[in-house]
Amino acid sequence: MRHTECGRLTSGDIGRDVVLAGWVFRRRDHGGLIFADLRDVTGITQVVFSPEIAPQAHAAAHEIKQEYVVRVEGSVSQRPEGTENKDLPTGQIEVYVRTLEILNTCKPLPFQLEEDEEPNESLRLKYRYIDMRRPQVQKVFVERSRALQVLRNFLVSQGFFEIETPFLTKSTPEGARDFIVPSRLNAGQFYALPQSPQLFKQILMVAGFDRYFQLVRCFRDEDLRADRQPEFTQLDLEMSFVDVDDVVTVSEGIIKVVFESLQGKPLQTPFIRMDFDEAMERYGTDKPDLRFQLPMVELTHIFQQTDFGVFKKVCSDGGAIKAITLRGRTLSRKDLDDAVDMAKGMGAGGLIWMRRDAGKLQSPVVKFLSEVEITGIDRACDLHDGDVLFVMADARDKVNELMGKFRLYLGTKYDLVNKDTFSFLWVVNFPLLEYSDEEKRYVARHHPFTSAKNSIVDFSGDLGLIRANAYDLVLNGVEIGGGSIRNYRRDEQMAMFRLLQIDEEQASEQFGFLLEALEMGAPPHGGIAFGFDRILMMLMGLESIRDVIPFPKTQKGTCLLSGAPARVSQKQLNELKIRTVTVKE
Repeated sequence: MRHTECGRLTSGDIGRDVVLAGWVFRRRDHGGLIFADLRDVTGITQVVFSPEIAPQAHAAAHEIKQEYVVRVEGSVSQRPEGTENKDLPTGQIEVYVRTLEILNTCKPLPFQLEEDEEPNESLRLKYRYIDMRRPQVQKVFVERSRALQVLRNFLVSQGFFEIETPFLTKSTPEGARDFIVPSRLNAGQFYALPQSPQLFKQILMVAGFDRYFQLVRCFRDEDLRADRQPEFTQLDLEMSFVDVDDVVTVSEGIIKVVFESLQGKPLQTPFIRMDFDEAMERYGTDKPDLRFQLPMVELTHIFQQTDFGVFKKVCSDGGAIKAITLRGRTLSRKDLDDAVDMAKGMGAGGLIWMRRDAGKLQSPVVKFLSEVEITGIDRACDLHDGDVLFVMADARDKVNELMGKFRLYLGTKYDLVNKDTFSFLWVVNFPLLEYSDEEKRYVARHHPFTSAKNSIVDFSGDLGLIRANAYDLVLNGVEIGGGSIRNYRRDEQMAMFRLLQIDEEQASEQFGFLLEALEMGAPPHGGIAFGFDRILMMLMGLESIRDVIPFPKTQKGTCLLSGAPARVSQKQLNELKIRTVTVKE
């Protein structure tokens, strides 16, 4: 129906006869000539209807409106001098139309496509097919497609095989809440939609495929926020006969090709690596944003013999005293009071501030400190005139958490974050387990298939001290990928289950097929999974992963376009042997 797309014409096509088809983006009637911008996914070409060249087409052009679908035949001409549009790749030319065919009409739009202001999101999602006609939205999905292509090309070049794993699988513990699917053929039994292909990709390593990847849909029934969706795309990898360095090297290659595809500039590798303990002690989080500094500085050792009551009690209780230095800022008393109120709003019992002016520390608490302590603070924090110090004292975990949040507040409040920078960081040497106050037991920090740095078969010490062969990739303070070297022997995997208080009977029921596979010549293996939607969102500078998913759900998990989730007929429920229950609010 067409010879070329609307965005492909150039000055080299002048004099050529062409056939175009697309949507009418704008129409302008200048009394004699009628101009229309004809648009498709490749771009826009201006077409001209002249009563002298094609009176019939000109008469029909009075009928076309925004978003009508039309087909035109005509010849490419140079635009008159002074009328060129330098903002368009096709801005040097226009097409004088000889014939016009209206292929379809369009009702009045629920929102205008050329408005600078974003339409209401609910309206956009309800009419997603209209929203996706907007050039700026189409660009996102064109770039998404390009990123998928470069990913596949890179991984194939590295010897990976793309293999699909099942969507209908078995529900297993130690993860987020599953979406479950009833089985008609097995009444009372259910499939689960996969939260990730974890077990199957390990099985593929046992099967000898050596290097697997998949751009896979994953499903998690959890509360939603800007960077979460109930279904999302994950780049999943697994490799045999590898260590942490091997996985990291391949992962950095992946991020590099995607980054350079989307950003159009080189990305320097390798990325920085930081131990988990350092991340927590210096930045209060296992995903620090290193686009700005403001690390926490340990002051606890300075106050071991202090007479200052607040610090004395914290030291005797085994807590921590830490400081963050805001350099070169002359803050007013109101600024300081606002900072204290912000820290208290985050859950802190208090926050102490100190200013250095004319070579001396100024603060309401300075009079309670000895000269040795004041000198110790000054040296530990490398203070200069104009610096402001914020100090918090409490239990170590609480100080780390709250000062980590307070650091982000300072970074935003005082515009310290370089928003044009992409800061990649590997966090390594995670704890294998973490204690859950809710479950009153230790749970897997990543997942129960992660291996420990040392054998845990006969382990009997402090579970919180075990370190894992695990690694997370962080971008601008957001985790974009995580993985580990796996347990590849049954005895190590069973030892992990015992630490998680999963007995042999439970393990066999839930993970029996994996345990059996580990006894059938399983090789050492490890891998990683990346949140593909999240990576695209961040590299494109967007606010939500909904912006990079073609048909996303709302924060309540609904699809405004299709109306899902929805009730099903009683006949379907009867076939599935399911009865619904109405719960009164």
